[in-house]
Amino acid sequence: MHAETCAFRAAGRRPHYRDTIMVTTLSPCWYCSGLVRQFGISHVIIGEATTFHGGHDWLAENGVGITLLDDPACVSLMTEFIEKHPDLWFEDIGVEKT
Repeated sequence: MHAETCAFRAAGRRPHYRDTIMVTTLSPCWYCSGLVRQFGISHVIIGEATTFHGGHDWLAENGVGITLLDDPACVSLMTEFIEKHPDLWFEDIGVEKT
């Protein structure tokens, strides 16, 4: 499960999520972006979008506040993960390895 989905489930049942902020290491994938829109999460803070540019532009176009930090530590963390686990990375983001 992606961390965004795990965090959403851990937040518990609420009457709405408009007052919540999701914080994620990298740009949310399309599945997680859909979760943000479906449940009306108002803001997403993204550590980096260098290694993966997911659905955050679409979220912004649809009224979700986006803060993109471009944090070097997040880029390094994800770059190292991709180098060590390329098969898992490509499986996880839903793209065939080229």
